[in-house]
Amino acid sequence: MTETPHQLGYRMPAEWERHEATWLAWPHNPEDWPGKFQAIPWVYAEIVRLLSAHESVHILVNDAKAEQRAQRILERAGANLDRVTFHQWPTNRSWTRDFCPLFVKHANGEVAITDWKFNGWAKYENFALDNDVPRAIAARDSMTRFEPGLVLEGGSIDVNGAGKLLTTEECLLSDVQARNPDRSRRDIERALANYLGATDVIWLGRGIEGDDTHGHIDDIARFTSVDTVVAVVETDKSSANYEPLKENLARLRVRGDLRVVTLPCPEPVYFAGQLLPASYANFYIANGLVLAPTFGDPRDRAVLNTLARLFPGREVVGIPCRDLVLGLGTLHCMTQQEPA
Repeated sequence: MTETPHQLGYRMPAEWERHEATWLAWPHNPEDWPGKFQAIPWVYAEIVRLLSAHESVHILVNDAKAEQRAQRILERAGANLDRVTFHQWPTNRSWTRDFCPLFVKHANGEVAITDWKFNGWAKYENFALDNDVPRAIAARDSMTRFEPGLVLEGGSIDVNGAGKLLTTEECLLSDVQARNPDRSRRDIERALANYLGATDVIWLGRGIEGDDTHGHIDDIARFTSVDTVVAVVETDKSSANYEPLKENLARLRVRGDLRVVTLPCPEPVYFAGQLLPASYANFYIANGLVLAPTFGDPRDRAVLNTLARLFPGREVVGIPCRDLVLGLGTLHCMTQQEPA
């Protein structure tokens, strides 16, 4: 019987562990940001400027012309292009969190990839290009590639690097936008243990309103250390998010083995009448840096202060995300870390 990555000594490191690089895909699909697309490349440029001061950045582009456009924008934004590498690999969308590989690391330091299937969140039909990206990365870097044979997006899980993993029943077990309709809770837990080293799966319930992924964890709860979790809460009892987030918080607190810190919900963000999934939990932890979404909200300041206390060795930088969130994701959704 073939040994699993976990049996071979691999695990998925926590996001705060040292990175080799961050993977992004340059935005190119105007339909993802209807009416606001022109602003989005400049948001990406600011993020690359900040990241490239601390680590290497890999950027997927559709073709040579797209690379030239992106390079001009990054130059004007002041990014460190010596740390930026472009790859002309076409994508359907820009949400690398969900279609890039989940990197795992061996006890001897070797990095490999787990290539989970991507099916457009069981909602969109155009996803084949995105699903090809893990194979391209593995081939480029001659990395070992493990294939679990299940659908899984990076935004649906969060790990502490020491065996614990957060996820939601709404995303991985629901019949709505079902990722693996023929697999049981136990089947999924077994795969997460075998391929990511997650031997303790912490199931929360539902995600937030407006999230078209149907329950991604990275909008509601995140590890900030091996034993600390931030959980999003809603104080407005009339909000559709109030009860689900209250239940999630209770599930975390009842365990007794986690320190739980709360983050508020921002005021609801709408565009053209559509409720958008604005969440302070969608931050990204890089080398020496935490990029945190802000929404022009009085709560922004308190959230940045909370994150600064939780990450004392890192600079916490707020990124205005009212435009970016129109694409139904923000900073964590658009990034994927490769461990060093």
